[in-house]
Amino acid sequence: MANHKSAIKRNRQSQVKRLRNRANRSKMKNVIKDVEVAMEEQSVDKTKEALKVAIPIIARTAVKGAMHKKNASRKVSRLTKRVNAFLASVEGEA
Repeated sequence: MANHKSAIKRNRQSQVKRLRNRANRSKMKNVIKDVEVAMEEQSVDKTKEALKVAIPIIARTAVKGAMHKKNASRKVSRLTKRVNAFLASVEGEA
């Protein structure tokens, strides 16, 4: 445990930031999971809507510092690519 006053404060701030980052990352993972579940259900409308919700949340996670900007960009890109492939396969069946 820290002994100096400034180190104690820094420890306190780190704990708060850790919890905030954890909440942001958890929310991001949940919206990504929502997109994946919508694809598994073969629901085109739900998938499109879930992706529209997920993209800003992923970007917001990066802006708040819980993850790197390029990591968030890569997640959005890969998720969009998967959704587009899903939509193409569903429309190809119809």
